[in-house]
Amino acid sequence: MGLFGKTPEKPPKELVNEWSLKIRKEMRVIDRQIRDIQREEEKVKRSIKDAAKKNQRDVCVILAKELVRSRRAVSKLYASKAHMNSVLMGMKNQLAVLRVAGSLQKSTDVMKAMQNLVKIPEIQATMRDLSKEMMKAGIIEEMLEDTFEGLEDQEEMEEEAEAEIDKILFEITAGALGKAPSKVTDALPEPEPMGAAAAATDEEEDIEAMQSRLATLRSRARMDVYSWLYFILSCLQNEKLNVFSCM
Repeated sequence: MGLFGKTPEKPPKELVNEWSLKIRKEMRVIDRQIRDIQREEEKVKRSIKDAAKKNQRDVCVILAKELVRSRRAVSKLYASKAHMNSVLMGMKNQLAVLRVAGSLQKSTDVMKAMQNLVKIPEIQATMRDLSKEMMKAGIIEEMLEDTFEGLEDQEEMEEEAEAEIDKILFEITAGALGKAPSKVTDALPEPEPMGAAAAATDEEEDIEAMQSRLATLRSRARMDVYSWLYFILSCLQNEKLNVFSCM
């Protein structure tokens, strides 16, 4: 407790160290999420192989789509980790500036890292919620301008995902499926003999359960990225400190 009952502000170095610890903790969470998604991907691959042996191309295509989405989710998580590392480096660099110049300055590197983080399409839903905080930070025009430019090619990315399905099928089934460019429009296998209806129902339930698990893992990964962004933006308002000048 300082004079007049006020708690003295923490030194910038101490604040940066606290932020760095929290960011590293979030990065470890991302590592766990990547491992969880990749474990689920192995189950999907085994299911694709089983379906290919039964000549169930429609099932293989459904599972391959889930695999494409999961691989993209993992790529985004790795990209998020890289941008978080950039923020950490920016914090260290600004502490060096403090020792030499005696004052903290804005960090363009941290700004760019944050811009790359909010370009992730899944974060689009949080833009409106974050707009007020961004305006207070004085960066909303720049971030919104760069972000929504990257959202226009979302449809193109979906088309690319469709093109990857045959490649994945060819890879997993060792060429048994996926070599031809045809998709679900291919002729389906002959109807299974009577008595196989129950087994088919069980397979459909397994596929739905697998899709649900992958969707849950991807959603959990997105929410953790959102939480990290809220943490950074909340720091902008605490004790009148600007995170981009305190890095």
